[in-house]
Amino acid sequence: MAVATPATPTLRELTVRGILLGGVITLVFTAANVYLGLKVGLTFATSIPAAVISMAVLRSFANHSVVENNIVQKIASAAGTLSAIIFVLPGLIMIGWWTGFPYWITLAVCTVGGTLGVMYSIPLRRALVTGSDLPYPEGVAAAEVLKVGDSTGGAEANRTGLRVIIFGSLVSAGFGLLANMKLLANSVTAYTRIGAGGTMFSAGLSMAMIGVGHLIGMTVGIAMLVGLVISFGVLLPIRTIGAFGTGEPIGDIIDGIFVHEVRFVGAGAIAVAAIWTLLKILRPIIKGITDALTSARNRRQGQLVDLTERDIPFPIVIGTVVLLLLPIAVLLWDFGRGTALQGHSAGIIVASLVFIFVIGMVIASVCGYMAGLIGSSNSPISGVGILTVLIAAVLIKVVFGHADDGQSLALVAYTLFAAAITFGVATISNDNLQDLKTGQLVGATPWKQQVALVIGVVFGSAIIPPVLNLMQRAFGFLGAPGAGDHALAAPQAALISSLAKGVSAAL
Repeated sequence: MAVATPATPTLRELTVRGILLGGVITLVFTAANVYLGLKVGLTFATSIPAAVISMAVLRSFANHSVVENNIVQKIASAAGTLSAIIFVLPGLIMIGWWTGFPYWITLAVCTVGGTLGVMYSIPLRRALVTGSDLPYPEGVAAAEVLKVGDSTGGAEANRTGLRVIIFGSLVSAGFGLLANMKLLANSVTAYTRIGAGGTMFSAGLSMAMIGVGHLIGMTVGIAMLVGLVISFGVLLPIRTIGAFGTGEPIGDIIDGIFVHEVRFVGAGAIAVAAIWTLLKILRPIIKGITDALTSARNRRQGQLVDLTERDIPFPIVIGTVVLLLLPIAVLLWDFGRGTALQGHSAGIIVASLVFIFVIGMVIASVCGYMAGLIGSSNSPISGVGILTVLIAAVLIKVVFGHADDGQSLALVAYTLFAAAITFGVATISNDNLQDLKTGQLVGATPWKQQVALVIGVVFGSAIIPPVLNLMQRAFGFLGAPGAGDHALAAPQAALISSLAKGVSAAL
């Protein structure tokens, strides 16, 4: 008589407790990312610390698994990454269009943009994750953390990792407290003349920056150093030749030229790199989409598809993308209602929808590739945002045509608002493929991960507006009406809003 082979137990993966734990972790990391991005213009990937915390907590529960912890990490990572939306939205405060961040509107912008990013990244998974040799450094590292934490000796490793995170948090908080009490200096800035031109030196001591520096590694650090030398040692001295002698303080002159000219050179370099990257990966992207369609057709026909190859079906992906265009259209219409654009916005709304649909696919591909190459913490997401705003500003102004002074300001605000939705696509796709690489390495189910990423987007979208309003009330933004001495620099938002105004004025 044949003996039945016991069935392999199915590991718990997408669970209620995992979703709730991911939401709690989201609150901490999203708020931290918003503050760091507004202060110094950098955000960090939350994948690895989220994985450490998740493994430490879930080990206390029965039937926990590495794939369940992977879901927690996905939710926290997606929500934390969405905080990069602060590279655009504060620009509406800086130009005086908004005085705060309307909760439901800001939530809707983050939600639709982030969900589009998830949908666009699904067909890219096959092209850039399973079908490529991209290293995905942070995704691989997060997978190793999950594997070690799930191993026999993982309990002690989890406790050690959690203690290190808590210790680092306390040290950073203590240093920040002493610096704000003026007991320690945390920055120094100096300006100097070089021949007929000038340059500046600025350095700051921040525990957060030390942490980010450790994450990005030596190669990216050297690349940043080269950019620093080119900007401050070559471009700034050349562009400031003949700028002195007007009686204006040297610091104001150098700062102004750096913000309005030197930064744009870097933005142009990133734009060229983004276009070149897209051309390189266009063929594998097309193959990934055709493979996704083949997999969906095989599942409909009853064929067995491996668990690790089951994405959200492609027809649902396409349907979701098309369906999301409706709330986007409503958001754009509502933004122009009651302004100088009212009655003249139909053309730019249609153009914006086409722009978001098409450019969204492009930047999702570029950002996903860059995350696979150097990690999402190092990916030049703000440069992609700059390129996005430039294209949007030109398109919207050309479609709208001649505008008076009132309409010009409204067009700048509208451009920033539309670009914020597209930027949501960029931030999420920059992180999603890295997270899907982690899932692949631990044997997770793709469609469950993708659902978790959408849940993370919703969690992050709910948290970002009140945090932004808190930052606005407590500090304000540099260059915005009524900003004080301690206003947050929000450097990317300042640059992007300047770009939008410059394009509008030039056309």
